[in-house]
Amino acid sequence: MSNFSLKAAENLQKIRETKPLIHNITNFVVMNYTANVLLSMGASPVMAHAENEVEDMVAFAGALILNIGTLTESWVASMLKAGQQATALQTPIILDPVGSGATPFRTASAKLIIEKTKVSIIRGNASEVLSLGSQQSTTKGVDTMHSVQNAALTASHLAQELKTILAITGPIDLVTDGSRVFNIANGHPLMPYVTGTGCSATAVTGAFAAVDTDYLTAAATALAFFGLAGEMAGETANGPGTFMVHLLDALYTMTPEQLEKGCRISER
Repeated sequence: MSNFSLKAAENLQKIRETKPLIHNITNFVVMNYTANVLLSMGASPVMAHAENEVEDMVAFAGALILNIGTLTESWVASMLKAGQQATALQTPIILDPVGSGATPFRTASAKLIIEKTKVSIIRGNASEVLSLGSQQSTTKGVDTMHSVQNAALTASHLAQELKTILAITGPIDLVTDGSRVFNIANGHPLMPYVTGTGCSATAVTGAFAAVDTDYLTAAATALAFFGLAGEMAGETANGPGTFMVHLLDALYTMTPEQLEKGCRISER
């Protein structure tokens, strides 16, 4: 437990010192909030989705976020081009398969990105992640119908099938590479009531992956950090509106020492 805590603190300190550039090809709903989340925690965000510049932008980035929340065919093309450049440069790619399983277009697009690029981490809710496997799964919009606990039964196999790290978020988060499985117990009940918290968790994961080449621990420590910030925000928030603002403040004010003390990562 202490090793995970120390690693989380170390990763946060590295982000604060190096301010990695995180290239986001993300959805219109969350662009502003996601950028503020990255700025608040100490990273440097860029939102660039034009097909004729994504390869150049990826070359500067410490991580690439691909988020299919407001998908179009042209965005898929940009994501593939950026992802292939990131793969060539060995830059970590974090995929957020928003709503995968809800429509054939979303599911097929997410699977195409996985097929054509080397995705380092997939961060989503249980339904979204399970939809990416060879067995069919359905989702209800972008909300989860599967519990993380149920997903744990197949997550290890799916991580091996997809050859990537899976980060499945819920009341208790789960991160696995197919052999090791971590549970992260940080978080707050108000987090699902603010749009963009899941997408922001993906962006935070990208920032941690930019400083930690062990993407399994990068994902686990990122979710612990973001969840703990949620706990800190929830102490003073009156509801979703104030929680959204207080979460940015918590991401900004949290020290590595506070993260080391407060993160709750355990290995199954």
